[in-house]
This record gives sequence, C-alpha cells and structure tokens, in this order.
Amino acid sequence: MNILVLNCGSSSVKFAIIDSRGGKNLARGVIDKLGSEGANLKIKTEDQEVKKELGPMDQRGGLESLMEEIQTGALQEVQIDAVGHRVVHGGEDFSGSILINDAVVATIESCCKLAPLHNPANLMGIQLIAEKRPDLQQVAVFDTAFHQTLPPHAYRYAVPDAWYREDGIRRYGFHGTSHRFVSAKAAEMLGRPLEELNLITMHLGNGSSGTAILQGKSVDTTMGLTPLEGLVMGTRSGDIDPGIFAHLQETRGWDLSTIHKALNKESGLMGLSGLSSDLRTLEENRDQPDVALALDVMAYRIARQTLALCAALDHLDALVFTGGIGENSAPVRERTLSHLKILGLELDPELNAVNGSNSEGRVSTSTSTTVLVVPTDEELMIAQDTATVIQEG
Repeated sequence: MNILVLNCGSSSVKFAIIDSRGGKNLARGVIDKLGSEGANLKIKTEDQEVKKELGPMDQRGGLESLMEEIQTGALQEVQIDAVGHRVVHGGEDFSGSILINDAVVATIESCCKLAPLHNPANLMGIQLIAEKRPDLQQVAVFDTAFHQTLPPHAYRYAVPDAWYREDGIRRYGFHGTSHRFVSAKAAEMLGRPLEELNLITMHLGNGSSGTAILQGKSVDTTMGLTPLEGLVMGTRSGDIDPGIFAHLQETRGWDLSTIHKALNKESGLMGLSGLSSDLRTLEENRDQPDVALALDVMAYRIARQTLALCAALDHLDALVFTGGIGENSAPVRERTLSHLKILGLELDPELNAVNGSNSEGRVSTSTSTTVLVVPTDEELMIAQDTATVIQEG
C-alpha cells in the first residue's frame, strides 16, 4: 500500500510517498517558506529532482501545488492508496492512530486551543485532501498518542485541580511517533523483546524531548502542555522558573505574547550563543565563549533530564540518541555522557565517531550500560500506522 504522508506545519509542508509493505521511499519533498514572499517546492524521486519557486502563498496554496504535482505533474505516475497525517495534538481523546471521519475532525479541532500553531494546519491538510481526493481514506497519527500511557503522577501539574478538569492543563508530551519508532528499532538491535526493556530515548533536534519507556510504554517525557517544556532546543528555552514571567512584566513592561515569543523563538541555543540555532554552525564556532556555554548548557540539561527520567524506571537497559542532533553530533553525545557517569555510562570514542551521520549502532564500551544511536523515521511510522488502521478497519 502506497501512503502519502503529510506533515503540515505553520510555515512548511513536508511530504513523502512510502510503500508501507517494504518501507521504500517512492518520493519525498517539502514546500517551505509558506507565508513569505516566495515559497519553494522540492520533490525527489528515484528518477528526478524537481525544484520550483511558487511565489507568495499560504499553507493551502502550498498543498494545492503539491496536489497538482500528484495529479498532473512530477508525481502523477506514483500510485497513492491512502493518506497519513501527522497531527500534533490529540489531547486526551486519542491514544492511537485513527481513521479520520467527521467526529475525529471535530475532536482535532477542539484541540486547536492546545496547539494553535499546528492543529489548524493539520486540519487544513485533512480538509484539502477530502476535497481534492475524496476517494482516499485518511488516517491521523498523533504526536501525543504514545504518551497517553503516562501515569497521573507524571502528567499532572501541581496547580489547582480545576485547571486540569476544566482547561485540560496537564503534561501531554510530543515526538511520540519518533520515540515509538526508535524504541522498537532499539529492541531489534539489542535482540530482545521491547516488552522486556527499559529505555530512555532522546530525540534531539531543533525541537528536543526525552522519554522514559517501560516495557514498550511511555511512562514519562520531558515536554508538557506545549513543546516549550523540557530540554534546551534551537530557539526554545525549555524549563525555566515561571516567576520570570512576572519579573519581565515588572522590569521590562512585557506582555505575555512578547514573553511567549521570546521563549519560543529567541531563546535556547540561539539566545545563549547570540549566533545561531543551528548546531552545525555552533560546533564550527565552539571556541567562542558564548557558543561554548550554549553547548555546555544544552548537554548538561540533556543529562539532567536523563537522570530525572530514570525515576520512572527500575533499571536502564539502554540510552538511545535520535533526531538530527542525536544521530549526527558525536560531540553532543560526548558532552552529555560526561555528566552521566553515575549511571555507569561510558562512551567508546571510536564507536562514537563512527556511529552517527546516517549510520546506527552502539557508541558505548562493552562494559557500559548500552548507549545506541538509532536514526528515526517518523514518516515510515506514519505510513505503517496508516496501512494498519485501514487494513484493520
């Protein structure tokens, strides 16, 4: 079954067409710079690469351009049997992937208040496919679903109960599709059933999160109500003292929207370094004091959150690095593990240098608790989920 996987974001649409049976990528691409003066379309198949300047357009216009390529353009020869959508927020309503119908759309819409930048874009993609290709079944795969197994003591905030009961304020977690994929892959690499393993998976990229996985189930994670909580990220602060909000209001006269923008768009590696949110740029300039500090803070926070996630487990079978940074940055893994000697983690420098950059494998010594690099593939996970839901439905 050939699945069109759609990831509709606030300024881009990422897509892939995947044969769910063999996992083969038939096509992959992105439409970026949506909402700006000039959007771009990039498509790569086995036979060709297509690049087009689309001009100014919003998400809907970008998706319509993609549908034109599917119907009459570069992708017209590729058969599509169904569509799988990455949907960021499913609230407490979805603990797994689901066939999309009117009731599901209404529930996703009700979660827009929890993910105002993402869920509306996800819904737009669902609605446009329904208009252009009503013959195709669609499946929603939720970032939050994998974390619906968190126990109450892990997902509740220590705030008035009415905030949770009436406003849905709790920890939901994100990157669930990635954490689920790499935990299963790690079990294969270890040659053991996932149901027998205790893992901590670290998805490190421009957005980053860690998850404690007990016998195949998420039992704690670092992101919360929103993707702002947790680790230091490209432009997001991660955990901070909430008293900072009132302090900035008093000292700078900032309102909540200004503070929210600063914490989401101007903080993290960008804010600390004053240079860039791109790790590659920072590692090239690591001799600069502010850049070195940014890298040290990020690695220390990863280590500290790793230790915090251990509270949800009775032992640790493996620490797993994934995501753009987790897979490709040997220095970040080295810095992080330097703070985790208490767990008996010991890096093998040669393996750490080799594994990563589109490869996978163990990066720890033979006497250490296992540390793995596992490349993630959220698109494949979405395609497989979509095929399974349709076949079982």
